Amino acid sequence: MVLIHICNEIKNILTLSVSSSGQVTQSDLNPAVLHPWRHRSAGPQVRVKRDWIIPPIRVSENSKQVPEDLVQIKSDKVFTGEVIYMLEGPGVDQDPKGLFEIDEKTGWIKSKMPLDREKHKSFKLKAFALSPSGERLESPSTIEIYVLDQNDHRPEFTQKEFNGTIPEFSVPGTSVMQVTAIDSDDPLTENAALSYFIIGQDSFPPHSINKTMFGINNKTGVIYTRDVGLDRDVVQSFRLTLQVADMSGVGLTSTGRAIIHISDINNHAPKFHPTTVCKKQTTENMHSLHHLCDYESQAEYQLIVKAENEVRLKAPYEQIQSATVTVRVMNENEAPVFYKNPIKVTVAESTVPGTVLVSDIAHDPDNSKLRFEFIQDPENWLAINHGTGQITARRSFNIRSPHVRNNIYSAIVKVIDQDAGGISATATMEVNLWETNDYPPVLIPLSGTVCSDRDRDKLGLLLSAVDEDMSPQADPFTFYIADQNVAANWTIITLNETHAVLQPLIDIEKGEFFIPVVASDSGSPSLSSDALVNVTVCPCDSFGDCKSYTAAIFETKMGISFIALMIIMGCIALLLLLLVLAVAVKGCTRQNIRKEGGLLVGVSDDDIRDNVFHYDEQGGGEEDEDAFNIDFLRNPSDMVPAPASFFPQDCSLPRGKQPLRKDAPHNLPSPTYPRKPPGDPTDIEDFINVVSEVSFIGNILHIFRSYEIIIKKKKTFSHLTKTLFMINQSVK
Repeated sequence: MVLIHICNEIKNILTLSVSSSGQVTQSDLNPAVLHPWRHRSAGPQVRVKRDWIIPPIRVSENSKQVPEDLVQIKSDKVFTGEVIYMLEGPGVDQDPKGLFEIDEKTGWIKSKMPLDREKHKSFKLKAFALSPSGERLESPSTIEIYVLDQNDHRPEFTQKEFNGTIPEFSVPGTSVMQVTAIDSDDPLTENAALSYFIIGQDSFPPHSINKTMFGINNKTGVIYTRDVGLDRDVVQSFRLTLQVADMSGVGLTSTGRAIIHISDINNHAPKFHPTTVCKKQTTENMHSLHHLCDYESQAEYQLIVKAENEVRLKAPYEQIQSATVTVRVMNENEAPVFYKNPIKVTVAESTVPGTVLVSDIAHDPDNSKLRFEFIQDPENWLAINHGTGQITARRSFNIRSPHVRNNIYSAIVKVIDQDAGGISATATMEVNLWETNDYPPVLIPLSGTVCSDRDRDKLGLLLSAVDEDMSPQADPFTFYIADQNVAANWTIITLNETHAVLQPLIDIEKGEFFIPVVASDSGSPSLSSDALVNVTVCPCDSFGDCKSYTAAIFETKMGISFIALMIIMGCIALLLLLLVLAVAVKGCTRQNIRKEGGLLVGVSDDDIRDNVFHYDEQGGGEEDEDAFNIDFLRNPSDMVPAPASFFPQDCSLPRGKQPLRKDAPHNLPSPTYPRKPPGDPTDIEDFINVVSEVSFIGNILHIFRSYEIIIKKKKTFSHLTKTLFMINQSVK
């Protein structure tokens, strides 16, 4: 080592130490004497310079020259007394203590023991200049000491043993794994620059491979394959001896170990051993049926079996082997089988009884004798041949049956194997019914009213139709007038698929009209029905109802002529006059009879009413057949009704047995008709008078009803003549 001392004019010494290895020593660029404090001189005022920047002090670690002078500090302040120097900071009075010290008198800073950079890389200290009294002569100065690294640590592998795996037959250059090592020295220096080496290779089984199979990247430590021939059938693993060195391979070294296992690949196909069979008690390698076997179709099967691994074969590989397996099917008696389940049939609801719906519905694998039957047929619509299974229609279907849901009628068929102890099978039969056009539409309504005092476009009778069929055999309906002559005055306007309006084309008179209307549906084939629609044309009130007939008579544009109207009015006046005269005549006649007879009407010796007869005879005597029925005389209203031919058929007089009077006792028997008329008409004069009055009043009522019918039905003048004749007969 060569020491170079450089002295300047102010006696500052710079000491440089140069070694043959090129490393800087502890006094590398460290000034021996530092003047950290600068002041102005006592002379004339000059520009004051800034304080010096104290460079850091560098000290090598593990130095054996201890104690060692590092640097000396001095104060340049003019002071006549003694100056005391002090040092504070880590390594002096702080942990780690006792590493540095300062000479109080000379100001030399010394290291007391070797330093370790791996523990402490640097120290920052403060230096003080004090008077003997303890007064600070200068401000404290900072001194930094850096510990220089020395290659004093070997690199170490992070694991004692590294383990890796590589597939057999891997190509050269395949990465196996990466090994790592660490060095505690400064990583920024060559002391921690590491290099990796493989210094040994052992194979297991031993000596199975003699060539070098692996290499390592010196910088990264990645181990890779260098050659081919990694066959697991030959070698199972390798043990590599590793070395790591710092200083880029020329420094300190250490060794490690890596174990590399050779993994197997699928390069061998499975092989069959002819002498090895599968036990029946186990399910290992057992075959399972994908479909049911049929002995009658095939009694034996030859299977070619190949065994493969789940992982595909990789080169190089052997040829795949196969084996032949013979499977024999054992015969068993099986149940009958339906060809289809459910059995679906589509027919019309109007199918003719006896129509074949389906045949050949089931078979027996063993060719046994079968019997067919229905176990569920709610409507009893189906019939089946017990021997062949042919299903026919017993009678026509009804799609509106409660057992038909969504146009499907369901039944259950059963087939029985008669040769196998009653083994059976069932199937559902679904009969899909489609609607047929069975019923023509019925026109509604058959009568109605059309207001004559409304605008023609507002007139009309709403028509519709009712069809018992369902869609598509029903609506939309078509309406038209059958008679062309009538169609010249009337028309039908369609509103929608189910309704239309019957309207007149011209201004028509009031009255009744019979319109022949035809209604047809949209079925296939289409059905239609015709009907006479009775349309009454009349004036209407605000509610759209026809006005009364009396008001209709005085309306203009009547259906009858003025002369006929005058005749009818004259007849009514004549009838009222005759009624008044008849009542007056009858009243006078009865008054005269009461004056002659006293209290009793028509009192005479021969009057037998309310008289006591004396029979001077022994015994019961003969029955008096000439006497009149007393009960009948007391109830003249219980008369025998007039013959039916006397009145017209539409006369509304009561017929049959008359009701009892309200004041009659409930226990009396019903009145009986006399066996013959009374002998003396004078004895029943009062009765005749009463009967005449009743008959006359009844005829008058009948006349008024007949007149009402004439007005309502608008009969011809002959009806009026007949009515007048009836009045004449009644008066007589």
